[in-house]
Amino acid sequence: MNIFDILGPVMVGPSSSHTAGAVRIGLVCKTLLGEIPVKANIFLHGSFAATGVGHGTDKALVAGLMGMKPDDMRIPDAFLLAKESGMEVHFQSIHLKDAHPNTALLELTGTHDNQLYIQAASLGGGRIMVHKIDNITVNFTGEYPTLIVHNIDQPGHVAEVTSMLSHKSVNIANMQLYRDKKGGYAVMVLETDQPVPEESVQWLAHLEGVLKVTYFNPENV
Repeated sequence: MNIFDILGPVMVGPSSSHTAGAVRIGLVCKTLLGEIPVKANIFLHGSFAATGVGHGTDKALVAGLMGMKPDDMRIPDAFLLAKESGMEVHFQSIHLKDAHPNTALLELTGTHDNQLYIQAASLGGGRIMVHKIDNITVNFTGEYPTLIVHNIDQPGHVAEVTSMLSHKSVNIANMQLYRDKKGGYAVMVLETDQPVPEESVQWLAHLEGVLKVTYFNPENV
């Protein structure tokens, strides 16, 4: 435990869960998309939908998508800054079965129609959990460098990824494997102790049977 677990994060308030956590969700989404989105459809669930406007959750999410951090004094002006940048933003309420009360679902579009769908929750104290990416369960916190590999469920892919990380002296902290069916669509989520070199991420993206590689480095946010 560190002091921020007791006092909470340094932030523009009023709420660590509804404001600081929402900024972090937006910032993680922007980082995974690889750019500030040109269009964002944002769906708020539970407490986010009920009290989010009063706590500035909507502005906080947009601020994060713009690349702001929880202590950025521009957060109250996020809507204006987004409009000036050309970002189109739409908000709706939604009910998500079995979701955390502070959950947002974001449908993002980049400059070249690059799209990303993320469901994430604010857990309190500025901490978050990303639960889904492109409708695939992932469950990661954004506190570690995180490598997400989408691939066809075939023998050898896990070995290729883990061997590459070993060769680059990158230690795996947590690893999760998901698939929709045998031989179908599979996802690896690896949280690591060290950053993954960019050239290694690109190498993975070009492997046969790999459909998409997404990488999140908390040092870049």
